[in-house]
Amino acid sequence: MKFGIHNPSWLYGSDPAGAFEGVKAKAQWAETHGFTWFSVMDHLIQIGGVGAPDQPFIEGWTVLSALAAVTSRIRLATLCTAVGFRNPAHLAKIAAGVDLISRGRLTLGIGAGWNQAEYRQYGWEFPERPAVRIGQLEEAVRLVLTMWAEPRTTFLGKYFHAEAAILEPKPVQKPHPPVMIAGGGEQLTLRVVARLGDTCNLTVEIDQLEHKLEVLRRHCDDVGRDYDAIEKTSLLSILLARDDTQVAAKKQRLSARGPLRGFTGTVSKAIDLIGRYQEAGVDLLINSDYRNDQETHELMAAEIIPRFA
Repeated sequence: MKFGIHNPSWLYGSDPAGAFEGVKAKAQWAETHGFTWFSVMDHLIQIGGVGAPDQPFIEGWTVLSALAAVTSRIRLATLCTAVGFRNPAHLAKIAAGVDLISRGRLTLGIGAGWNQAEYRQYGWEFPERPAVRIGQLEEAVRLVLTMWAEPRTTFLGKYFHAEAAILEPKPVQKPHPPVMIAGGGEQLTLRVVARLGDTCNLTVEIDQLEHKLEVLRRHCDDVGRDYDAIEKTSLLSILLARDDTQVAAKKQRLSARGPLRGFTGTVSKAIDLIGRYQEAGVDLLINSDYRNDQETHELMAAEIIPRFA
């Protein structure tokens, strides 16, 4: 099993202007301490459960391109880009650029979008029906893949189109950067994963995860896709301390910023939980580090990653 860090919070000290330096240091530390993945959210405002909507927040693809230039090995991604935020032909161009800057370390994380508040704030249309947004997602992925492959792309879809569009240079990765489709909708989203995804991402408890992966397997059987060819990833918020006393102290200290979520506990208990993710078939476990807790990173690097290498 591999491990990654996801960066949902931009609170690095009291000066918002230091946010990039904070995330840069985190990404550089991660790639030298056994982590293989680093992702950022593609939102315009902070989301509930992480912080207040008016907290500092750097646009995802901007920071991803900057991280591509100051890291050398770790895989980079948005987790995940909302399909409604950008014309997908333009997104294909942006992503190709990040893949070029990173020398082939981009994963395109994309999803159907859900945060209606930021759609409204930024003037985007938010289709109320999830089926419409998931239809947009599937069509956008098909357009992006075509842009990455063809000399010129003409695409006439229900939601998007391109006319003899040129995208040069192509991405570094061949045949193309991996496409991660995020979301666990059983009827529609996981079917899109089976059709088009190189990687899936599920943000659910372990018992639900096992069920979701079984649904994905059935969709793969239905469309003739090799289930084992899809990388399985899961996003989990993890906070660690060395013993129960330190766990209690950390809970008290960090809960001042709002309720804790995910797993908070000792390394030994985390190893037991992570073992269940491995048994379920998860290839990459990503810690959603919404408290920017360095001790958790250090304990994972020293005591957890070696156990699952």
